[in-house]
Amino acid sequence: MKLIISKDKYELGKKSAIHACEKLNEAIEKNGRARVLLSTGASQFTFFEEFIKQPVDWSKVEMFHLDEYVGISEEHPASFKRYLIDRFVSKVNLKNAYLIDGQKDPQQTIAELTKILEEYPVDVGLIGIGENAHIAFNDPPADFNDTNAYKVVTLAERCLQQQIGEGWFKNVEETYKQAISMTCLQIMKCKTIICAVPYAVKADAIYKTLTEELTPEVPATLLKKHADCTIYCDVDSASLLNEETIKKYK
Repeated sequence: MKLIISKDKYELGKKSAIHACEKLNEAIEKNGRARVLLSTGASQFTFFEEFIKQPVDWSKVEMFHLDEYVGISEEHPASFKRYLIDRFVSKVNLKNAYLIDGQKDPQQTIAELTKILEEYPVDVGLIGIGENAHIAFNDPPADFNDTNAYKVVTLAERCLQQQIGEGWFKNVEETYKQAISMTCLQIMKCKTIICAVPYAVKADAIYKTLTEELTPEVPATLLKKHADCTIYCDVDSASLLNEETIKKYK
């Protein structure tokens, strides 16, 4: 794992977007196509602003995303499908966008996405890290051994509070309690993993990810086992790290 600390969320967004697109272009040059897996949430805003500006032949790119609430309408402001359509899918000319429909039967959706994912690997995964160190909606204690591509999960209280804090819902009563989430092992199948993780609210998660041993209680620690994973922080999200830890992951 490599750590890159930027001065602010804008520099972080630009650096992580450039890195992601370099990897996509490498895949297109080698294979004539590329696959990208995208995360959502407030932490990804500056990434997407830069991502759509990069020189990529998007007509050769297929997109997947990590998770979606069970039962949510695409019209709901908190829908991750809507988020990706508004910030990415509508902005570029993709070959395909395999979006999770929260209103379809979850098991049917999982079966369909699994079949497509089995065709060939995802080249680049943009994997956010939650305030409780979740990856996708794999809240602690995460299952590191589930061999399915996606599964239905019940969201932890800390996860629900993060969604409220980011402004997607007014209170817990408004939140959706279950989601379709990509599993930890499926995330780890991405050839390259890039994590854009700004803001002080993520500082504790970053600290635990980089300083603790592999543990389901800190799901993002699993990323340290990946052969090509880079975490992009800003000074706020990296604020709890000491020089020794920063040096270790430079």
